Amino acid sequence: MAQILRAKATDAKSIQTLINTYAAKDAMLPRALNSIYEHIRDFHIVVEDNMVLGCCALHVTWGDLAEIRSLAVDECAHGRGYGRLLVERCLEDARELGLPKVFALTYIPDFFEKLGFSRINKSDLPHKIWSECINCPKFPDCGEEAVALEI
Repeated sequence: MAQILRAKATDAKSIQTLINTYAAKDAMLPRALNSIYEHIRDFHIVVEDNMVLGCCALHVTWGDLAEIRSLAVDECAHGRGYGRLLVERCLEDARELGLPKVFALTYIPDFFEKLGFSRINKSDLPHKIWSECINCPKFPDCGEEAVALEI
C-alpha cells in the first residue's frame, strides 16, 4: 500500500534520482542534491514497499503565493494517481499556510488543468520567481508553461 509522507533528509538522493531521470529526457529541469537538501521540508513523497516512487514540493515564494515544483512519479508507477495525490497534498499545505494562490511551471499543463489549474501568462507571475530561472541554461526559452490555481 502506498503512503504519502513528508520527505526526510534520507530521501534526498531518491528524490534527485527521480527528478534527474526526467531531466535527462528533457521532460523537467534538473535539481542539484544540495538544493534538494536545502528544500527537503518542501517535499512530499510517495512510498511503496520502502521505495520512493514519486515526489512533489510546495515552495513558498511570497506571502500570498507558492509554487508546486519537482513533481515526478517513477514510470513504473504511472497511472496509479500518485501525481494527483502529491499535488493535492501540496495544496493542503498551501491552505494550512494561508496561501490563496498556487502556480506551477510545467511541460505538462494538461495534467494540472485536470486538477483545476488554469493556464496563465508567465509574465503575470511576480518577478521574484525568476531568481532561479535566470541561472537556468534554458532561460528564457525553457518551454515550460505557467498554470495557477486560486485556493
